Amino acid sequence: MSGYILKRLALVVPTLLAILTVNFFVIQLCPGGPVEQALARIQGQARSALERAGGATQDEIKVVQSSLDNLDGYRPGAHADPELVERIRRHYGFDRPLLERYWTMLRDFALFRFGESFHRDKTILELVREKLPVSLSLGLWTTLLSYLVSVPLGIRRAVRAGTRFDAWSGFAVVVASAIPAFLFAILLVILFAGGSYWSVFPLRGLVSPGFEAMSPLHKVADYLWHMVLPVLSLVIGGFAGMTQLTRNCFLDEIGKQYVVTARAKGLTEGRVLYGHVFRNAMLIFIAGFPGAFLGMFFTGSLLVEVIFSLDGLGLMGFEATMQRDYPLMFATLYLSTLLGLVVKILSDITYALVDPRIDFNPVRQ
Repeated sequence: MSGYILKRLALVVPTLLAILTVNFFVIQLCPGGPVEQALARIQGQARSALERAGGATQDEIKVVQSSLDNLDGYRPGAHADPELVERIRRHYGFDRPLLERYWTMLRDFALFRFGESFHRDKTILELVREKLPVSLSLGLWTTLLSYLVSVPLGIRRAVRAGTRFDAWSGFAVVVASAIPAFLFAILLVILFAGGSYWSVFPLRGLVSPGFEAMSPLHKVADYLWHMVLPVLSLVIGGFAGMTQLTRNCFLDEIGKQYVVTARAKGLTEGRVLYGHVFRNAMLIFIAGFPGAFLGMFFTGSLLVEVIFSLDGLGLMGFEATMQRDYPLMFATLYLSTLLGLVVKILSDITYALVDPRIDFNPVRQ
């Protein structure tokens, strides 16, 4: 087992390197980079100033209009003031050669130095610490509730395989798996967040205004009140596959010889299911919990965070991509990839710990 772990750890560095390298050079080819984004913001500010220039002199209006003429139809190296473009490029570090920027990024990331965001005036680590509680809450609650729903339902379907309950619940599971979580989120907003029917739950944020002044009990209640709709939308959209996996695992175990022997000894059906079958069938879920949590933590909540205005890592990554905030984009990619690789190794170790029959070492002749 130790040899397998060392091999997996040795693969972390080249995997990270490959992912960062591909994304770095592909991003450089995409239009609308940080320089273009900065010039577009300047153009928007100039237009806004021109629209508010009712009391300005004609000379001031001409200056603003001239700046607009320089920026309209901007392409790199054309129309815009070359000195302005060069200042922006220097500010973002694009005056350095491409390979130099690439090697600098790799060196800094290896030392966990991620620098500052282009647009948020904070370091990347500060931003991650600020957004982490939101994504952590969504990922943890969604994973736990998905297990609490899917495991009993999957067991029930396995015990009653072939019955009407199995058929109808299977149909409901297929429908739930076919509808993305963000569509459930929109439906819940329409129904329960003041969209068109009832205004029962809040639409935005993780806590209410004045949260700091609340009593501890009210803080817990307010937090849970805000989490109901986002977590429910993720659970409904994510429990289907887990339910089907539970059913199949139980059906596979129920047909084995040790179950027949347990029943022949006169054990009750509940003792057979939860004393013998459950322990063996749930190994895959126990070992897969880290990976399931990571999936919910990083990928499952992006659109839900956007819909419910939850300022978490998903929304931060989405905004960084839209704004071409390269340091934040690459740091988020690096951290999520690194954590994903480590969690995969932990999942494999957990498999081996909960089931001694699993051996990752190659068969020796």
